[in-house]
Amino acid sequence: MSGSSRPPLRPSVCIAAEGDTHQDSRMTYVVTENCIRCKYMDCVSVCPVDCFYEGENMLVIHPDECIDCGVCEPECPAEAIVPDSDPAASDWIGLNERYAALWPNISVAKQPPADAAAMDGAPDKRNLYFSERPGDGDV
Repeated sequence: MSGSSRPPLRPSVCIAAEGDTHQDSRMTYVVTENCIRCKYMDCVSVCPVDCFYEGENMLVIHPDECIDCGVCEPECPAEAIVPDSDPAASDWIGLNERYAALWPNISVAKQPPADAAAMDGAPDKRNLYFSERPGDGDV
């Protein structure tokens, strides 16, 4: 398809066997450490399937709902969203899967935290700032 802006398919994650429930924790896009305390939510605004879930200070992607469209990745100002094939995703796949099952869905973007810009790129955010507490979701 010439001129198409659609990203190429990655068969390892795009094509699932009938009845596949992602038991191997594979997903197409993963939210990583830099989202913690940035939580910009530009990704929420563009997601066509509302697969983001909100924690107190970060977002995660639900592995069974993400359709691999890729529109969220370039929208993240903190560059915290990566394909699951990216080496940076390996430590975050399980966290996304776990907390997407626990935290509320969010489909309407909110304002980022006041200190989001200052926290963008801060080191060791997972150990220093990650919270298991849920966010408010769409209230």
